[in-house]
Amino acid sequence: MTLATIPPPPGQLITLGPLSIHYYGVLIGIGALLGIAVGRRRWAALGGDPDLVDRVGFVAVLAGLLGGRTGYVLTHLSSFADRPWAALFLWEGGLAIFGGLTVGILVGLWQARRLGMPVPAAVDSIIPGVALAQAIGRWGNYFNQELYGTPTDLPWALEVDPSRRVEPYTEFATFHPTFLYESLLNLVLFGVLLWLGTRRRLRQGSLMLAYLAGYGFIRFSVELLRTDTTFRILGLSRNNWIALAVFLGGLVGLWWWQRHGPDRPIGTPLDALGDAAEPADGDPAPVAGDAAAAADASVGADDGDPKTTAGGDDVHSSTTPAGP
Repeated sequence: MTLATIPPPPGQLITLGPLSIHYYGVLIGIGALLGIAVGRRRWAALGGDPDLVDRVGFVAVLAGLLGGRTGYVLTHLSSFADRPWAALFLWEGGLAIFGGLTVGILVGLWQARRLGMPVPAAVDSIIPGVALAQAIGRWGNYFNQELYGTPTDLPWALEVDPSRRVEPYTEFATFHPTFLYESLLNLVLFGVLLWLGTRRRLRQGSLMLAYLAGYGFIRFSVELLRTDTTFRILGLSRNNWIALAVFLGGLVGLWWWQRHGPDRPIGTPLDALGDAAEPADGDPAPVAGDAAAAADASVGADDGDPKTTAGGDDVHSSTTPAGP
């Protein structure tokens, strides 16, 4: 017997006269804005120009939405056979998170380098906000009544309207709220990344790899409960296998980066860097947000100046960018 449940949402949208506002899009937008705000604060704490984070975040979010939607459509072509134009209806739901992350992160890295931002420092500043944005955006699945888990009668079970239940679970009324599980776990990941950013034992640029390992683990775990994927290999869904690869890739990448990444710890101020990135057009780039420091950015490994060490090769240790 279920003692308590999470009720179904009141609907998918708010109607204001001729205007329809979809909760799904609103939550994605709020998540993106808060994620960028975190990146701005962290980048400014390193001495950078926070407006550069806006420019990176804008193109990364757009690219991520395009990549996520493209990935979803390509793996659900039958759903668009009668309405191919619906592939543009982002508010109806349907984003392949791994497609969005891949395209969004790659485009964000490209934009950061093009703007002359030292990429490892930029990554450490921006990537925690991605986990926060995901935690908020996942609530869009609640309002769309999608991507829930297997039936359960736990006190926090989610009620799903009969028209939104999937085979073979149409006779059940309550399900695991996997959107809530992933949202809460992403908040935990956000906190862990911030905590790692207050440590100085991981090398600069490590937080993206820590994020990939953390999110891969989260998604693999939650995916075991999901009911929306029928295509399986050895009992695991396509997303399970991708999440496992992301998790292992993040761990291996973090191990490698601790041995071959920049010889400085997370949180190193920009004016202390001696190897600022160059934009894609090949023009020499100043240290972002500090034009004066750019003039002295020629410090190299062969000029005899001492370098800051990253705290050894302890891949299990923690990290930190210089701002919350």
